[in-house]
Order: sequence, then structure tokens, then C-alpha cells
Amino acid sequence: MATLTESRKQSLRRALEAIVGKSAVLSDREELMVYESDGLTLFRALADFVAFPTSTEQVSALVKLASQEGLPFVARGAGTGLSGGCLPSEGGLVIALSRMTRILEVDYDNHLAVVEPGLVNLHLSWAVGPRGFYYAPDPSSQQACTIGGNIANNSGGPHTLKYGVTTNHVLGLEVVLPDGEVVWLGAKTREPQGYDLTGIFVGSEGTFGIATKIVVRLLRKPQAVKTVLAVFDEINRASEAVSAIIARGLVPAALEMIDQVTIQAVEDAFGCGYPRDAAAALLIELDGLAAGMEAQAAGVVAACMEAGAREVRTAKDEAERQLLWKGRKSAFGSYGRVSPAYMVMDGVIPRTKLPYVLRRVNEIVAAHGLRVGNVFHAGDGNLHPNILYDPRRPGEEARVVQAGAEILKVCAEVGGSISGEHGIGLEKMDYMPFIFSPADLATMHRVKEAFNPRGLCNPGKIFPTKKSCVEVGPGYRPHPIEEKGLAQRF
Repeated sequence: MATLTESRKQSLRRALEAIVGKSAVLSDREELMVYESDGLTLFRALADFVAFPTSTEQVSALVKLASQEGLPFVARGAGTGLSGGCLPSEGGLVIALSRMTRILEVDYDNHLAVVEPGLVNLHLSWAVGPRGFYYAPDPSSQQACTIGGNIANNSGGPHTLKYGVTTNHVLGLEVVLPDGEVVWLGAKTREPQGYDLTGIFVGSEGTFGIATKIVVRLLRKPQAVKTVLAVFDEINRASEAVSAIIARGLVPAALEMIDQVTIQAVEDAFGCGYPRDAAAALLIELDGLAAGMEAQAAGVVAACMEAGAREVRTAKDEAERQLLWKGRKSAFGSYGRVSPAYMVMDGVIPRTKLPYVLRRVNEIVAAHGLRVGNVFHAGDGNLHPNILYDPRRPGEEARVVQAGAEILKVCAEVGGSISGEHGIGLEKMDYMPFIFSPADLATMHRVKEAFNPRGLCNPGKIFPTKKSCVEVGPGYRPHPIEEKGLAQRF
């Protein structure tokens, strides 16, 4: 989008203020900088405006104004995303949904709730917990991330192995389409008639419209929970234990792996009880009926010991269980103890390929003169290599991006994917040809155009640039954010 003249900017600001109020519009550069990146701070871009609606009607009016003025717009939740998905890559308007935080309805008899998109994920479980219910999707950022943002990226979390990702827990959506029209996709029933438009919308990364009301499933809390920590002196043995557990017919609620770099960072920060000298640890959680729980736990212990675990212990009480999970869910933040910055990757592989791919991850990162910490959802093969780097060193961020591209290429080569839950956004759009043919991409583009024909709704995301439709070569290739002229500031 061309740079706005001062007179047009003032005119647009007045129009925005007429919709949401003077105190709910930002346009000064210093204020806009707060919204220039998401959790992946490697990439930044400034909007022309940020507006804070409090209702569907206001969102619709903002979108209609943007459409009339040809102004690009993007929805934003808590900004915890990790792919640059909510950045205003072409300027324009950020529609910040952080004031739409209400739980509109809870139907305990039918196990569902209706919520607004700015509601923090964990707050829903807190609200329904006293009645014995919870909301299952649990991204590691669930204390801060919003359900609307989870919708955009089809977020998962540690308990994805048993309970699935966000789309498995969303029944219906009220959506503001890119022309401002308000529609409902899906319903409160489990099997709505017609096409699964809800399933198409979840995971569309904000390119199809903006969800303003969300109907989600609630689950009853399990009767019993057991959390097991298995400690290994070799990361390969920990990887083999993952497949061994599943091979026994056991499906844990969660099966997470943490490597030594991460263990040491977590212990420095929180002292959660992970052995600092371990090469890797598996955090395994079983839940369900009390009957048979001991037998399942015994099967997990046996599988880990047979795979070469040096120690397997079960959390003795809820306090120890919560401490172990605090270490896992705070792992990303703990890297601040060992590195000035990091870039978290998000690839998926068959879990039987874990030993090979983890070895290749370490080789690739080392070849670029960098370090890596691994903490990830091992049970469903969703890797999160965290490439550690110092942005003050010239050229280091370029090596980080190149290493990330090579890691994702390995994931694709073994039959996996370049994203499990973080989305494509800006970060990985040039890597889409690793897993999709030109015909695949063209089909997806036609679906996007059916919802978003003018391309104003979160433009410049997901789809690769023309230059990128070739394999990544051995040298560093400019990332799409550089080609677009977006700022990289360190």
C-alpha cells in the first residue's frame, strides 16, 4: 500500500474514532511500535492504525471502512504467535481484539461455551473448572494467548496427542467477512449440515475474515491423572522410548521431550526437578478413568526402562506434577538464561523418524555455528527446535533463517510438514513448495479468493513469493520479509 498522506491519515483516524471512540485508536509511531511484531521478534512491520473494537458491530464497521478505503487490515489477539502472522505486512489497520474477552454463554448440559476472540485460553478453563469442566487445547502460551489467535493458527499444545488441536474443539463461529458482512459458520450441534466451513476457517491464519464469537466444546475433567518423568543419558534412547510407548497401545494425554540445553535453562530459572545432567527427559501424562490407571502407568514405566531410561519417576502429588509442567510450559521463556535471542521452529515428522531428524537438526545448526535447544510434542512428532543466537553479531540472524529453512526441508523429506501449530504467516511462506505442488497452492489460493477476493484481509501471508518457488540452495536466500522491505531490527 502506498504511504498515506497526512491529510488522508487524519481523515481515516476520525472515521475510525467515530466507530470505536477516540481512546480506542492509535496512530502515533511510538504507540504503533508496540504492535509491530508477534512472539517471533525477528520480523517487524508498522501499521498505520491500531483500533480496539468491543463488539461484532464495531469489527464489522471497521472492516467495511477498510474495504471502502482499500486499506489492508489484520486481526490481532495477544501477539503470542510465532510466525509473523498478525503483522501488518502492508501497513494499514490492525484490529486488536484484546477488549473482546467475554464468556457469553456456558451450557454445561451440552458441554459447550460461547466466547469472544480476545478471551485468554486458560481463563476459560478457570471459569468452568469449579463445575468440573475444562477447555482441552493448551498451547504452551495458554496463560497469555487468546482463543481467537488459536483459531487463526489451529493451535495445539502438549495434550494434542490424545485430544487433538483447536479445530477438534470448535463447533461454530460468528465471522466478519472481508467486506464487513457478518455470517455464522457451523452451529452449536456436533454435526451441522452442509460443508464444513468451520473447519476451513480454523487455521486460515486470518486470511478469510475475523471470528467474533466462537462456540467451543467443553470436556469433563478426568477422574485420574498421572504424570511420569523419564530421564535418559542419550537423546536417541528417549526418542526410541516415544515409539515404544505408543507401540504398547498406550495413548498418553501428553508425551513431551526436553533436551539438555532446555533442562538446564529451566532449572536455572525455576528449579522444577529435572536432572541437570540428563541428555533428555520425557514428560508423560496419562489421564482418564481411575480404573486401569495404575496398569497404564506401569506400561509406560516398562517401555521407558526397556528403551534405556536411567530413571523413571511418577509425580508424588499435584504440587510436584504442576512443577514439572511449569518447567515444560515455561521452557521457551527460560532460554533467556542462556541466549540473548532465539527463533522457535515448528515442524512435524513421523515419530519413528525422531532419532534421525533430531540428529540432523543438531548437525544443521552446528554447521551454521549456532546452538539449539529442543522442547517439543514428541508423541505426535511436532518438533520445536529453538535456534539460539545473538542478534548483535553481524550476519547471525541470516544464518538462523537459513538453518531454519534446512530443518524444515528435512521435515518435509521424511514425510512431515513445515508447520504443526504455529502457522505459516510470513516466516514459512517461501517454504510452502517443500510440501505443496504449484497445483496445490493454486487450489488453496482459489479458496482464499472465495473468502477474500480483494486480498485486503491479512495480505502477504501464507503463499510463497514468485522467487521462492525453487528449492532453497546451499547459500542464504533473502527471506520474503526482506524482499517486501519490512524492517528487521535487532
